[in-house]
Amino acid sequence: QLQASGGGLVQAGGSLRLSCAASGRTSIIYAMTWFRQAPGKEREFVSADNWKTSNTYYTDSVKGRFTISRDNAKNTVYLQMNSLKPEDTAVYFCAASEFVLTQHPGDYKYWGQGTLVTVSS
Repeated sequence: QLQASGGGLVQAGGSLRLSCAASGRTSIIYAMTWFRQAPGKEREFVSADNWKTSNTYYTDSVKGRFTISRDNAKNTVYLQMNSLKPEDTAVYFCAASEFVLTQHPGDYKYWGQGTLVTVSS
């Protein structure tokens, strides 16, 4: 089970930190990934954390502004979002996979509920 939190309303240039807490059979997790979905758009990859290698990945539009991190003791992944832009406005979802790390939402079996991030200009 994944529980996402941390969304809210922020002005452009501001920061937010999203959290995604995993519970249950966390030992099966291969990757934890953040996706986002803006109104009228498809769900898109934002960032991922490989729990086996600790490699992290970002989509180009957030590189240098977003940072994914993990607290192993809490089985929680964070997405620190700085220098937010209006185009970052979306519902953000965390997802977990057992075997692969990809940018395709269809490859993820476990999903948290979305958390809304709204960036005002």
